[in-house]
Amino acid sequence: MFYHYFSLFLVFFVYISLFYGVIALCDIPRRIAAKRNHPHQDAIQIAGWVSLFTLHAIWPFLWIWASLYNEERGWGEAPTKDLEKNKVLENQLVQLQSRLDILEQTLLQAALVKPEDSTLLKNNKLEGDD
Repeated sequence: MFYHYFSLFLVFFVYISLFYGVIALCDIPRRIAAKRNHPHQDAIQIAGWVSLFTLHAIWPFLWIWASLYNEERGWGEAPTKDLEKNKVLENQLVQLQSRLDILEQTLLQAALVKPEDSTLLKNNKLEGDD
């Protein structure tokens, strides 16, 4: 009689362990997404529950989807490329800013407008805007 109860307990234990194991398996992509601060965490979690009904056919795609994003570098691009691009763009921005400053200084030096003329120009612009 002991073996009957023991085997019944073993069957229930295996069944419940498999049930919770399958549910925990569908939750792995959500945990990866949460750890990486993925912007689509909710969608990945819902798709994980949907994968229960599709017998985990879409589960590998959820794993890939959750693993692609990283908060520091975005969607799987190498961080060195981004840093190099940012440095180049920053250098270009500094060069353009200095060229703009030189042009502004040149225009200010070349402008020999008298104070009376500048007030007339402002008044004409105001009258033309009406």
